[in-house]
Amino acid sequence: MSDLLDCTDPVTRPMAITAAARAVSAGSVVVLPTDTLYGIGADAFNPAAVTSLLAAKGRGRDMPVPVLVGSWHTIDGLVSAVSGQTRDLVEAFWPGALTLVIEHAPSLAWDLGDARGTVAVRMPLHPVALELLAQTGPLAVSSANITSMPPAVTAQQAYEQLGESVSVYLDGGEAPAGRPSTIVDLTGPTPVVLRQGAVAVEQLREVLGELEAPS
Repeated sequence: MSDLLDCTDPVTRPMAITAAARAVSAGSVVVLPTDTLYGIGADAFNPAAVTSLLAAKGRGRDMPVPVLVGSWHTIDGLVSAVSGQTRDLVEAFWPGALTLVIEHAPSLAWDLGDARGTVAVRMPLHPVALELLAQTGPLAVSSANITSMPPAVTAQQAYEQLGESVSVYLDGGEAPAGRPSTIVDLTGPTPVVLRQGAVAVEQLREVLGELEAPS
């Protein structure tokens, strides 16, 4: 039986987050609120848990799972070297609705899908997500919905789609943005916008200058 735990009450929130962290540690899948949409998350370093996440969504390995981190500095442990462009975007938009695709360190023992040596990483601007990440470390997190179905902006919407495939649902109220993050690929010579979302292309250009984006 899945647990739907209230994080809007400051009295019950610490206990709810601890319960979710324990579920993650046990290899289970949880749902959490973020600043963009609700996410379905699992321990990024537990391949079986990531497989359970993909199965819950009905998603294949050809669509690798992004990773949420709880601080700016976590990215230093995920890559061999942090480029100046990456650092500039992190300082400008994290925590926030910008996902960065970077080449991860070869030594990392994780399997997020067929990512070809890259990882999509973001630091969310949501207190519940950040408090959970402080207890769990990096989480593999995708939008909390069945693939091809509308993304969830509430915990209840996530439950209606994912049901008992998720161990713990953290209810933090309606997701503030209600739209996905913007994704920028930093693995090539010129940054490329892969998805336009909550951060505008014009904002990115103010930081980066040169940028490839869909017209």
